[in-house]
Amino acid sequence: MFTGLIEDVGRVKATGSVLVVETRLAGDVHPGESLAVNGMCLSVEKASGNDAFFRVSPESVDRAAPFLRGAHVNLERPMKLEGRLHGHLVTGHVDCTGVVRAVRKQGAFSTVQVSCPACWHSLLVEKGSVAVSGISLTVADLLPGVGFSVAVIPETLSRTHACRWKPGEAVNLEFDIIGKYIQRSIGLANRPGLREKLEQR
Repeated sequence: MFTGLIEDVGRVKATGSVLVVETRLAGDVHPGESLAVNGMCLSVEKASGNDAFFRVSPESVDRAAPFLRGAHVNLERPMKLEGRLHGHLVTGHVDCTGVVRAVRKQGAFSTVQVSCPACWHSLLVEKGSVAVSGISLTVADLLPGVGFSVAVIPETLSRTHACRWKPGEAVNLEFDIIGKYIQRSIGLANRPGLREKLEQR
């Protein structure tokens, strides 16, 4: 489990069967441990020097934006249970990819518009949480038929890859886990005949 507060911005050194990321966190991770890479929870296969090595499953490849050699990626180690939850609950399981539609500078802040598949729009709530490439962000506005916008504060811009986002760039999206459980429960409760069966118990 992660919080969406980025600890380092690493650089992809190699892709293919093994993903290699250069990061200052490499000295603090061990084989089998987890690291969120652009919001995707990956298991460390090994670490050497400033490099962390991962194998990316076919499921992750299908759901997430591709890793490109030389690209910068947001990195976060798992949260500690005794720590404060400063962002929101992020599982590191990417739901889908979105696309940056527009980036508007507002002084030291940025407003970023992101489009995403319509099937996920019901999980977006104004002033709710969404993880964009692993960053815990607050939905500023809903964009009907398109997606959402987020306001990115200067601290986030200085610490993450968000400062480099450009229109057309693919980003990994993870929607709020609590909203997903609620939506699933309501959907099951409304299935024909299920409510009657539950009332009979």
